[in-house]
Amino acid sequence: MSNIHELDFLKEKIEDLKKEGVYRKLPVLEGGNDAEVILNGKKVINLSSNNYLGFANHPRLKKGAIEAVEKYGAGAGAVRTIVGNMSIHEELEKLLAEFKREEAVFIYQSGFNCNIGTIQAITEKGDLIISDELNHASIIDGTRLSKADKAIFRHSDMDHLEQILKENRDKYNNVLIITDGVFSMDGDIAKLPEIVELAEKYEALTYVDDAHGSGVLGESGRGTVDHFGLHGRVDFSIGTLSKAIGVVGGYVAGSKVMYEWLSHRARPVLFSTTLPPAAAGAIIEAIKMLMETTEYTDRLWDNANYFKEKLGKLGFNTGNSETPITPVIIGDEAKTMEFSRKLLEKGVFVSGIVFPTVPRGTGRVRCMVTAAHTKEQLDRAVDIFEQVGKEMNILK
Repeated sequence: MSNIHELDFLKEKIEDLKKEGVYRKLPVLEGGNDAEVILNGKKVINLSSNNYLGFANHPRLKKGAIEAVEKYGAGAGAVRTIVGNMSIHEELEKLLAEFKREEAVFIYQSGFNCNIGTIQAITEKGDLIISDELNHASIIDGTRLSKADKAIFRHSDMDHLEQILKENRDKYNNVLIITDGVFSMDGDIAKLPEIVELAEKYEALTYVDDAHGSGVLGESGRGTVDHFGLHGRVDFSIGTLSKAIGVVGGYVAGSKVMYEWLSHRARPVLFSTTLPPAAAGAIIEAIKMLMETTEYTDRLWDNANYFKEKLGKLGFNTGNSETPITPVIIGDEAKTMEFSRKLLEKGVFVSGIVFPTVPRGTGRVRCMVTAAHTKEQLDRAVDIFEQVGKEMNILK
């Protein structure tokens, strides 16, 4: 008789992963997340991190984190609603609200937690959530936790969105339209002005997850709402503190009413210890840096445009990206993974992304250029892309 504690049912599933060629071991980074890193013992150019502005290992952020630990300790010691709400958390929220040009900001322990906690707190039975089909996994999971009904509109298809609104608006109390601000696999930007117009026409609420817009779009990285000048017209603006900001956490920006309600009903905040002081201290420093200058976002865009242009001239398919996210679309799943492996062998780390994360036959490596890359590093990366592209007959 088999031993139940050996978890044979999971062993079988792991074997299936191996047969499908998608089993992997976690890569190990030795040292900080920089433009060039030591990965699994080898020095490589890093084109896979979300560290858009090069803040993750920035001296000013490290100093902010250390000073916060000295004053507040290593952990908050409780959930915010009991005794974990420190003055540094309040300071962070006030600064973020000023940065985002919104009335209030409510922080979470991660961007994922933010979607899990906010969507179910602001919707209920008798409401309808309408979500873009390419929205992030955390939005999908957050929506599943809500008691509201759900509908999905084709990616950035405004006619389809309006059709759903027209057919359903009068059947529900509140309707919430949810979209990513920047879609992480293709790098395209949501049609936010059109979404907001439709929301206002049908008296619906708008919810934007700006994980990949935070620190990237808008003045000095204030996000897609700022980019399109839609302040006061988007009800819930979600940002992450773990991508361009370089630390960890998430937040929702909006009205004081929103803040008041979430402080009573956001389950991740009610039932899980809040951000450690070190994270809050580092984030405060990052936001101050962005409020002082646009140099970081300017450098990010300059590097991204430089890299895209060079790849495009070589003949690579970089899709419809409108942001620093630069997919190089290979197509076939196995070929995509081989392309990624060969790039790594030659000194460029860029992860392959295949089905089910993207549709079958649209496998790609997703290049994340940052403000911290030098032109010399980008030139070396492009040379390696060219070598591997020719070796594999992707480039003619």
